[in-house]
Amino acid sequence: MDYQSTRNAKIAASSTAAVLQGLAGDGGLFITKDFGTFDWRGTLESDTFGMAEKILGALLPDFDDMRALVRRAYTGKFETDELTPLVRVGDRYVLELFRGPTSAFKDVALSMLPQLITAARAQEGVRDEILILTATSGDTGKAALAGFCDVPGTKIIVFYPDAGVSKVQKAQMVTQEGENVCVCAVRGNFDDTQTGVKKIFAAGLPEGCGVRLSSANSINIGRLAPQVVYYFKAYADLLHAGRIAVGDKVDYVVPTGNFGDILAGYLAKKMGLPVGRLICASNRNDVLTDFLRTGVYDRRRPFYKTLSPSMDILVSSNLERLLFLLCEDENEVAGYMRDLNEKGAYTVSDTMLEKLHAEFGCGCCDDAQTKETIGRVWSQNGYLMDTHTAVAWKVAEDYKTDAPVVVLSTASPYKFPAAVLSAIGGDASGDEFDIMDRLHALTGVPVPEGLATLRSKPVRHTDVIDREDMQKYVLGKVEKWK
Repeated sequence: MDYQSTRNAKIAASSTAAVLQGLAGDGGLFITKDFGTFDWRGTLESDTFGMAEKILGALLPDFDDMRALVRRAYTGKFETDELTPLVRVGDRYVLELFRGPTSAFKDVALSMLPQLITAARAQEGVRDEILILTATSGDTGKAALAGFCDVPGTKIIVFYPDAGVSKVQKAQMVTQEGENVCVCAVRGNFDDTQTGVKKIFAAGLPEGCGVRLSSANSINIGRLAPQVVYYFKAYADLLHAGRIAVGDKVDYVVPTGNFGDILAGYLAKKMGLPVGRLICASNRNDVLTDFLRTGVYDRRRPFYKTLSPSMDILVSSNLERLLFLLCEDENEVAGYMRDLNEKGAYTVSDTMLEKLHAEFGCGCCDDAQTKETIGRVWSQNGYLMDTHTAVAWKVAEDYKTDAPVVVLSTASPYKFPAAVLSAIGGDASGDEFDIMDRLHALTGVPVPEGLATLRSKPVRHTDVIDREDMQKYVLGKVEKWK
């Protein structure tokens, strides 16, 4: 399976090289046109580790021993070897993606990515150290830091928007241990941070410095591919529960800002899984909802800080991969991306819009609706959800469908305790860790161990910079690490 840039077919790579590079040299994203013939029915009969081995082996075929990589990535790190339990809530199903070490859905991919990068480094004969450069809107940062902590041959720098993540998310990052990790706040929003990282990739590092750049964001195909697995896992769970028969379609509602989590569902469909509608759930930053409805992507709009900060994004990187998969024309995609960069907006063709409408639904949910949904689902069903999951649940309620519905739950409610406690009628004043205690006392829902111990951990990372200084900051770290 060959990978190419979404913007230039002449820029191609093996799956190992694509994972190692992260971003294509022209700023495009690595993707394949050919998904081959995949035994999706047989894959559903495997346990979760077996599914991961087969799916990742198909998507990333150049890796030598995927079985060993999967087991090293996941064994003993999640609350259950199922990794992502499916829970019935009312007449829908919630796919709990937050049962990993940092209580966010990114753990599924970012437990796997360090194994892929170290294996790719060895197979490609690379002697340079790999610098993982990552922008985060909250959850990617901690999951990447935990995944790459003290991994030989790697360093990692995580940039996050100052005042753009929850207090718990920030505490998770700034207390991170490890000799090879660095965390830095950027004055600005996530789009500023993500754009800064892309510019650093475009400029590259000085030749001969002994360091190569790669990414832990979902622009890296090695970050995206593991997320495909839990779509298969949810479908298999519905089969085992007798809710569906093999071949029945299932709809998935996905809260997303950068479009990676929902794109993984589309890749699962390309591999044969009977995915029905993929329903994109947005918060007040509804650029994706508008695009999927109209075919016009316009980032020239107000940026809102919401109760679901991991979705506070106006430039959705992974959408570029979807555009390529729908048209298979890198020149068309390059034109859209050029318009986005130069004009701040682009409009897709009528043919493209028809294809989007055939595959995707969409909806959005503001903060007031988010809190109302959390409170109502807790009151009626005894199920506690975080702010991002609530956005998806509300959109699922509004979107009428006859197929079984799986809502992807992307974070523990304890990552956003003030908003969640307030939504169910509790006192959300004071210190966020005290709020966690009150939320537990009121609901009885256990606090994840990794969050419960945050209070006592010392702060290790205090750097704050302007967005214009990101490249200078990275070069300074590279020089210091020599």
